[in-house]
Amino acid sequence: MSGVLAMVFGPLLAQEPTLQELNDKITLDSSILSEQFYYWTVVVMWLIHVGFMSYEAGAGRRKNVMATAMKNILTIAVVTPAFYYFGWWIYGCFGHGIIPITPGDFLDSAGALISGKSPSDGAMATFCSETYPWAANLGPNLNDHISGVFWAAFLLFSWTTASILSGALIERARLSAYLLLAVILGSVIWILDASWGWSWYGFLPTRWGFHDSIAGLVVHGVAGAFTLGVLFNLGPRIGKYTKDGLARSFKPHNLHLTLMGLMLIFTGFYAFYAACLVIQSTALPGWGNIYLNPTTLSSITFAITIGFAGGFTGGYFASRGDPFWTLSGGLAGVISVSAGADIYAPSLDYLIAMFGGALSVYAGNFIEKRMRVDDAVGAVAVHGVSGFWSPLAVGLFAAGYPTGINNIDTSLTGQLYGMMVFLPLGFFGGYIPSWILKKANLMRVPPEVELEGLDMAEFQTDFYPEFDRPPELVVLPDGTEVESYPILLEGYQQVTSNGHKPEPVGTGTET
Repeated sequence: MSGVLAMVFGPLLAQEPTLQELNDKITLDSSILSEQFYYWTVVVMWLIHVGFMSYEAGAGRRKNVMATAMKNILTIAVVTPAFYYFGWWIYGCFGHGIIPITPGDFLDSAGALISGKSPSDGAMATFCSETYPWAANLGPNLNDHISGVFWAAFLLFSWTTASILSGALIERARLSAYLLLAVILGSVIWILDASWGWSWYGFLPTRWGFHDSIAGLVVHGVAGAFTLGVLFNLGPRIGKYTKDGLARSFKPHNLHLTLMGLMLIFTGFYAFYAACLVIQSTALPGWGNIYLNPTTLSSITFAITIGFAGGFTGGYFASRGDPFWTLSGGLAGVISVSAGADIYAPSLDYLIAMFGGALSVYAGNFIEKRMRVDDAVGAVAVHGVSGFWSPLAVGLFAAGYPTGINNIDTSLTGQLYGMMVFLPLGFFGGYIPSWILKKANLMRVPPEVELEGLDMAEFQTDFYPEFDRPPELVVLPDGTEVESYPILLEGYQQVTSNGHKPEPVGTGTET
């Protein structure tokens, strides 16, 4: 009998794993868990870009619907390779400033830390070496479960920045000009600011305690500032303003499609929020923010859900029930709580989001009517203004919270410093290249194309042949709806007669 038992259980006892083997299995399980988590956040974040495409197509006029959709699709085509070949390297190697580091600054030829250098600098140098496009990590590698999915999550953030720009420029920007600007924003400007202020090694968190946990400023605020710089050079759509500078409104092609697009963006934002965390499954509490400070997925779930509710409330009351601004207020609300989403109490989330939702409405009206900047979807107000309010709120309501590997306390000074760094980076990052494109006459489509519609000019077809084409309407400053033909014709005549970009134009008869 004992011989039989020995035959059955002997091999099992002989194969009892060692402590090292158990540790290796735990490490592998943790890596696979992280790999699956980031993979599915990337999948769900695609809904953000489905939403942006629907949002912009609905906000535009019927004659520009397919051109708007193609612009969103081609964003992916150009930003993706640019981000692979140099955007990820910028994130990994520019944490100390405008001059990139090289791994040799901190590591010797054997990969060991040079004497006198800190371990954190050595870790940063190691990560930098893994972000070159020829690095072993940026391709199939059986020993690396993280690099591909982590890179893809950041890539989706890059698409988001470009999509923020995309909506503001609809109906008059050249496709080629937009795609060039999308590459600059999505693969250079935003990822540079992320290296400075949205990484565990960047100089803003490690020296100043800058805290922007879910990228309220580094994604949305900087993209909004970049967009404003571009809009200054692009100019308004023909017929947008009267001779007296009063704003008209173009009736959207399909407001329901726009609102549905916003709801898809909201859904994708849950994955966006989740992808901003770092899984630490073998150490309590299991999660860290981008600065490697402890947090939980549950914490940010409170923030995003209550942030939507507060933003809807602020947007609704500030706009007096306008459907577009009510839903846009929800997006502004979430962006407003993003910087401190890992540390705010839910009641504070609601108040900050409600203020942000209302602020976006007032800012949108100011930008359109006072600054006379034609932002077709309110991107500067919703993303830009709310994105800068987000870190400011941390400085006002969460000062003293330790941030980053050096545990520097957050402060109003540190938050303002980060804002002062990112505002010119974003604004001039957009203004300068768009100014060059404007001077080269490569920024706008010809006036004739703008009036005819980009769909007919680019595709020579109407994408809704089964429906009659109703008269195109414009809403005058007094709220009256009229056919747009006389207004657009006079605007076209003024543009072509003076040879300049469209200025505030119209019949001059509205009040």
